[in-house]
Amino acid sequence: MWCLELLIPLLLIISDANCQWNIWLPRDISAMTNSCVVIPCSFMYPSGIRPARGVHGIWYFGQPYPQLFPPVVFKSLTDVVHESYKGRTKLLGDLNQRNCTLLIGNVGTEHSGRYYFRADVGGANKYSYPDYAELKVLDQPNIDIPEEIVSDETLELTCYAPDNCPDMTPEIQWMYTDYLPDPEFSADYTEESNTAVISNTLTFTPRPMHNGQLLGCRVYFPNTTLVYERLVSLDVKYSPRSVWVNVSSEVMEGSSVTLHCEVDSNPSPRVAWLFGDQEVLWDTASNISLSLDDVTPENEGIYTCVGDNGYGIMNTSLYLAVKYPPREPVVNDSMTVVQGSSLALHCNTMGSPAPTLTWLKDGELAGSITAGELSVLEIMDIMPQQTGQYRCLAENEHGRASASLNITVEYAPVFLEESKCTVVREGVQCVCVAVGNPEPTIEFYLPDLNITINETDGRFNFYTHTDGHTSTAMIKLREKGERADNNGPAVNVHCSMYNIYGRESVLLELQQEKKYMMAVIVGTIGGVAVIAFIIAAVRYVGQNNKKENGNPRQDVVLENPALYYSAVKKDKQNLRKKVGEDGDYQPVGSVAGLERQELNYASLEFIGARPREGASGRGDDGSNYTEIKAK
Repeated sequence: MWCLELLIPLLLIISDANCQWNIWLPRDISAMTNSCVVIPCSFMYPSGIRPARGVHGIWYFGQPYPQLFPPVVFKSLTDVVHESYKGRTKLLGDLNQRNCTLLIGNVGTEHSGRYYFRADVGGANKYSYPDYAELKVLDQPNIDIPEEIVSDETLELTCYAPDNCPDMTPEIQWMYTDYLPDPEFSADYTEESNTAVISNTLTFTPRPMHNGQLLGCRVYFPNTTLVYERLVSLDVKYSPRSVWVNVSSEVMEGSSVTLHCEVDSNPSPRVAWLFGDQEVLWDTASNISLSLDDVTPENEGIYTCVGDNGYGIMNTSLYLAVKYPPREPVVNDSMTVVQGSSLALHCNTMGSPAPTLTWLKDGELAGSITAGELSVLEIMDIMPQQTGQYRCLAENEHGRASASLNITVEYAPVFLEESKCTVVREGVQCVCVAVGNPEPTIEFYLPDLNITINETDGRFNFYTHTDGHTSTAMIKLREKGERADNNGPAVNVHCSMYNIYGRESVLLELQQEKKYMMAVIVGTIGGVAVIAFIIAAVRYVGQNNKKENGNPRQDVVLENPALYYSAVKKDKQNLRKKVGEDGDYQPVGSVAGLERQELNYASLEFIGARPREGASGRGDDGSNYTEIKAK
């Protein structure tokens, strides 16, 4: 128990003593290489200790405990120090005054580290303070740079230099600031914990152009050769400020093209190519290329390059034009329309450049020439002659294409002038010709007899023929009929034609009267010529007989008198080939073939002539003749 009573006071004394072993020194201090540094230091030891032989001290480097054999920086009792500190250290403070300030001269980077102080106040009263001062020896000044430098935002850069060498005071100077916009400089001096730092702050507003620019801070000691510099490269963050792409271009269908895009931004952006609103390619880079092979018209359009780096977004577009020949036009289907109606023909195609569109009807220009991908040909009040093939021709500098349709116009029958009745040997033949669509049906109507003649009636040699939209019908009336007077036929013939769009009836005109008048005139002239020839022939024969017989009054009778017809006619056999040996018509293909062969004749009368027996009669072919003798 008595031991415990003795131990408690001893613990109290130890506790009191520990509480009074204190030291003050800067935790961090810096110096420039080849300069000096002063480490301010003061310490305390228990007040109950009375140093008999004065106070001594030791500075260690790296470790505070001697048993670990740390390098000795300074020792007050002897000059024995570590080799790297010989001639470099000096105690500026008075240990007896509890001032342990240390001067280290001509410091180098190898002297950077922790410095510890150990106090020796006599006897066993030796104490290594655990606190330390950490020295940083700099070979260049420090520049305080913000973690992020953003374009168009105010930037402050501060350059620091330690001022802990009493014999030398540094100065700071900024370098490469000539191209900065309105730079400002401000100097400052800071002292804390008996350590001093001078600084100089550069203030300006960076632009994208300053990204990567070098700036420098120079620290120098006047009247010395000591100069320290540090260069920094500005990393200015800025949104994309330019997006470069190919100029808008034209390519031929089937070829290849590469679209390039470059984006100027910091940091590198996410670059993407968009076709319309659809993203087709992207990458995180400053440039990107989009390759298109075997280009088609579907590839034509707007291509947009977009750059986004988190600080902003920017895009640029180009138009890619694909050139190609016209595609086959799309036109109306072939159609059948009714006469008088109106219609619009549409022609639609595609081509680049835009083609010219031309409407042609049966190879002839049918409308105006238009430029574009759509042409409309309007036909108002369409007529039968507008039936045909309509073709839309599309052309551009790279080729041509076309498409056709057929238009068929349906209309009521139309009577043609070739229709007529003609007197022939066997009677009267009537031809009726009409056009229409659908092909018209033709009937003949005899109003005097109230008879309708069509293809079902075989009594009148009805014949019909169709060629395209033209219908031809023909009948032959075997009886010529009695003439009511000398001007008109006894039988009237009507031609009736019809289809689904209408009916028309026309009275056919008998065409022989005018031709007969011409025949009479020609026949009369011919008859006079024949008579003159006969008289001349008779006289010639008479004169010859008279000379031979010497009897001018002898009658001369022609043994084989010339037989002269009072008509000039066509070859009878050829005529019969046309009308048929039995009076029936052979089929014919056109109205022109239905023209009858005319019989031209002239009458010859002999006034006061007395027929002689046996001198007149009927020829073998049924023609009448008279024998004439010269007396």
